[in-house]
Amino acid sequence: MTEKISEDQVKHVAELAKLKIDDTQLPYFTTQLDQIIGLFETLSEVDTDGVEPTSSVSDQVNVMREDVAENWHQQKALLENAPDTQDGYIRVPTIIDESGENE
Repeated sequence: MTEKISEDQVKHVAELAKLKIDDTQLPYFTTQLDQIIGLFETLSEVDTDGVEPTSSVSDQVNVMREDVAENWHQQKALLENAPDTQDGYIRVPTIIDESGENE
């Protein structure tokens, strides 16, 4: 097993994921992340000799089609039903704000 996950590593992962973890939660999440990594290390112990690699567990094959807007003639009706529009597009609220203004 690898060395234990540190609280600094957990803080770093949380920062990358844009999660706020306070100091009281840090020990809990450090233990959790360490256990998750341990589970993946257990998988490395499985004997996979003779097992062919797979990229999918299903025999389904993607059916590709040309990317063509089929309902473009209904654009006006669609935009009339949208709560907010601008320049022929539907406006939606910002979900991820990377400007740093709301931190």
